[in-house]
Amino acid sequence: MKTGTELYMSLYPEASSDSGLRLGNITPDFACETTHGHWSSFHAWKKDKWAILFSHPADFTPVCTTEIGRLALKYDELTDLDCLVATLSVDPVKSHEEWLEDVVAHCENEIEVKFPIIGDADRSISTAYGMIDPATSGEQELPLTIRAVFIINPENKLMLSLNYPACVGRNMDEIVRCVKALQLSYQKSIATPANWPNNHADIPLGDGRTTSFKGSVFLLPTVSDEEAAAHYPGYHTCDVPSKKAYLRLVTEEQVKTAPTN
Repeated sequence: MKTGTELYMSLYPEASSDSGLRLGNITPDFACETTHGHWSSFHAWKKDKWAILFSHPADFTPVCTTEIGRLALKYDELTDLDCLVATLSVDPVKSHEEWLEDVVAHCENEIEVKFPIIGDADRSISTAYGMIDPATSGEQELPLTIRAVFIINPENKLMLSLNYPACVGRNMDEIVRCVKALQLSYQKSIATPANWPNNHADIPLGDGRTTSFKGSVFLLPTVSDEEAAAHYPGYHTCDVPSKKAYLRLVTEEQVKTAPTN
């Protein structure tokens, strides 16, 4: 079976027709200065790995201070997932380094910010990734990048993007959940339901109900019944009024034991 990533990414071109960055596109490469030194290539830095590029509007701002702190608390978990992390704003690296002292002091846990923060003073990276409007940012008194999250796969393809306004902080648990879901689909031919892994906690089965499908996932529509039976024997097809057999559930344990694509 083809992986979920391979199948779904075939729906999207590797480059957009209007220079906008969209799902499935190869992400722009760039050189930059970071709190961990100079990078000649973002793609070289993340070579063959998953990565998160996480932008914040500006240093020395309240919401950003908490976000970097909370992301630092998730760093080890993301590292265990073999996922790199880099953050970015239009401030220079010197500003990042000074601001990080506030971040560490303010966070309620003892933290160490182990990931690099990219300086983008000329806004070239922010512009390439659609985080700032090049036509208006020069006129703004405070040209802020949006709160953006880009999750990028080992082939440098954009798998997921999240955009938040300056007034709303992000939930780091959701970002980690998305990485786990994307990697699972990348390895197996599945899709994660809404609220996964807290989904299908109680569903009808036969003449009763069962809790055995909590945290289960869906087989992709592109997986034939023959492939499903071979790779996921005992999968459950939900009974719905349409009688169409498209809600095919596979338990968490079945996914763990199924072969990796």
